[in-house]
Amino acid sequence: MVMRLNINDYIKLTKPKILLLVILTGITALVVEKSLLSEPWKFLLVVLALALTGGCANALNQYFERDIDSQFERTKNKRPLPLGKISPLQALIFAILLGVLAVTILTVFFNLFSAVLSLFTILYYSLFYTLWLKPRTHQNIVIGGAAGAMGPVIAWAAATGTLELTPTILFLIIFFWTPPHFWALALCLKEDYQKVKIPMLPVVKGDKETLRQIFIYTLVLFGISLALLMVKAGLLYLVAALILGLLYLWKAILAWRKPSVKYVWGLFGYSILYLFILFVIIIIDVFWHKSL
Repeated sequence: MVMRLNINDYIKLTKPKILLLVILTGITALVVEKSLLSEPWKFLLVVLALALTGGCANALNQYFERDIDSQFERTKNKRPLPLGKISPLQALIFAILLGVLAVTILTVFFNLFSAVLSLFTILYYSLFYTLWLKPRTHQNIVIGGAAGAMGPVIAWAAATGTLELTPTILFLIIFFWTPPHFWALALCLKEDYQKVKIPMLPVVKGDKETLRQIFIYTLVLFGISLALLMVKAGLLYLVAALILGLLYLWKAILAWRKPSVKYVWGLFGYSILYLFILFVIIIIDVFWHKSL
């Protein structure tokens, strides 16, 4: 029983809910690219390397932010470090092991390019974003969001050794999705961010400006999602992207015009659903066209 709880605590260090989205976006890139569909063990190795990359970055983030997490209402009673279930040294060793495994797998079984991208993602998120950007600028999530968008890029690079327009568009979809998604959460947790002196956009610029920025980024996201039609998407994706995107815009406008916790939480919840469904539709669209 103790061992099970301990394993569960280590899993929590990787932020498994966030990790699932990273894995999904990487799988989507592999399915669109297609070359590893005939080599399932390599396909699974890329997915494992992605999970290890994201898990390492998230675990390092929790290691560096353990003091902040102990003050945050949302995290102090949930995360293993503030609860004292894992020591900081154990968390650091665990994170480093995940990162070493990720980079090793990509180097040995795939190519150096994807390994470098994996290492870059880890360092960018855990050091540049967590330690430097986040406490210094309200544009932290805009710049730092690039790390969370690297799943399709790393996966495509592992499969091909190169980058093309398709993974770039997938990257941009996630990149422009991240600020409105995270700012909606930050609006609901503004008091926590004020308490720990993190300059999130709602703290620095206020609710009205944050909601305006959410709408602008959602509008850009809508346009970029349609750009996928230039390369690898078909009619099914077009219909889904239009419906999902217009609903996202409507929810962003509703929260902007009638700001309330109810509408902002609804916007945050829908943002997760939006990205999940959009990338699942991309996968379905690929196989649907294959069967025609």
